[in-house]
Amino acid sequence: MAKVVKKSTAKVAKKLPSPFFIYWEKSNYLLLILGIILLILGFYAMSIGSWDSTASLVISPVILFIAYVLIFPVAILYRKKSKSEDELNNTH
Repeated sequence: MAKVVKKSTAKVAKKLPSPFFIYWEKSNYLLLILGIILLILGFYAMSIGSWDSTASLVISPVILFIAYVLIFPVAILYRKKSKSEDELNNTH
């Protein structure tokens, strides 16, 4: 007797690659590391001296602002244009 093999009707889900492998490049990681270094420097500047020193009240908030508001968003959003995107923009 021949065996009857039932075919599975369930669809196999395709595994999507991680966006970090597609999107993030070396420049994104370097910017992220720069942001982390600025955070460490900012919190260190906040800790030195008394609570009303210039480092605690002026320098540290400026460094932390640059890290949080400028460096981290740029590290996340920065992407070089690929050649195909550049060609599409030039044709229109």
